[in-house]
Amino acid sequence: MKRSARVAYSFLFFLAIVISWIMRDFARPLIEKIPWIMRAATGFEPSDKWFGQQAVYRISMGNFLFFGCMSAALLGVKYKGERRGQLLQHGNWVIKLVVWIAFNALPFLFPNGLVQAYGWAARFGSGLFLIIQMIILLDFTQSWNDAWVAHGEQDERWLYGLLGLTVTCFAGVLAISGVLFYFFKPAGAGSCSLNVFLITASLLLCIGFSGLSLLPMARNGSLFPSSTTALYIMYLCYSALQSEPRDYECNGLGHRLNAASGSTLVIGMLVTLLSVVYSALRAGSNTSLFMLDDEDDASDDGAMGTPLIDAEAVAGANNTLAESSSAPGQVSASREGTAAAAAADRSAIEDYAPISYNYAFFHLIFALASMYIAMLMTGWGAVEQERDRLDVGWTSVWVKTGAEWVTGLLYSWTLIAPAMFPDRDFGF
Repeated sequence: MKRSARVAYSFLFFLAIVISWIMRDFARPLIEKIPWIMRAATGFEPSDKWFGQQAVYRISMGNFLFFGCMSAALLGVKYKGERRGQLLQHGNWVIKLVVWIAFNALPFLFPNGLVQAYGWAARFGSGLFLIIQMIILLDFTQSWNDAWVAHGEQDERWLYGLLGLTVTCFAGVLAISGVLFYFFKPAGAGSCSLNVFLITASLLLCIGFSGLSLLPMARNGSLFPSSTTALYIMYLCYSALQSEPRDYECNGLGHRLNAASGSTLVIGMLVTLLSVVYSALRAGSNTSLFMLDDEDDASDDGAMGTPLIDAEAVAGANNTLAESSSAPGQVSASREGTAAAAAADRSAIEDYAPISYNYAFFHLIFALASMYIAMLMTGWGAVEQERDRLDVGWTSVWVKTGAEWVTGLLYSWTLIAPAMFPDRDFGF
């Protein structure tokens, strides 16, 4: 189970998403039987959307508490043999499943004020989750570029491959732009000035940082990271526009989706949810990007880097000691005993090997992702989400637009920061 621990946690998270999705649309009969929740509906007739939001917030809060407690309990675990890592991260799955179920049920006992406060906190936690995704994307593209350029010094075919990918990404940017203008400025829908502005501004942003990457001040600038970032930004622009209300006259894609079959809508929602699970898993496993690089600490404890003890050195020392202390006729038997001892040494020393990813950070990412799911399911708390719809509403439009611009500005900063602060090490 050690190798599949991350997959198991991802499955629990996906299961929570599916439960949230079902409860969002069918929670009314359950919520109506809980009097302390119904007190919040005094003075107005609650809609199905209101009941769905109450259920989604509570399930999201339960998973946030579960993963948050796991993160706190595993804080400071550095080596594979530590009991907390073995018992909490990799073992006792039946107990953890029961605890997870209890955490999902617990928020339904909480007062409405506490749950509403969590809903507001989830907005900020979701924003942090999106920012982490952006940082990982920028780091990934830069690492990819550096690796292929290094290979290209030995074989030029790597550079031709990098050039081909760059051209493909920029071609994708232009293709997406054309599709966006086609669907979100449909004929006969008026000027659609908002959509035209969002698409045009996104294109100008891509042109801006792509040109910036070619300037001499951009010491680490390269067109390949610019092209992949531009492609991601145009995807965010598409995602923002398709989140516009379905009855908005300039949302031509939404009008087509209204006529789509139920199975098509369900498949689209499942793809969205699976992408969130994958993003959380990828971010939680990407530990080194968010860890401070302290040479003194690393030399003191060797965590997340070098084991405390060299197993081969200990085994060699045992062999030498055994042979030097044995009579000539006893060397063969002594070696057999030494081999068994060496195997035991390796098993024991394996416990001091550094963990491959930070357990506490892994669960922290899933806690933040739990907040993001609450926003995704409820249209960022706007109580305007329709059944068979996911992440639709003007709030979602502006959140994604903001994420798009933060990504572009963050990438631009990585280009100019080394020139502005030459004495600082930015790690790229």
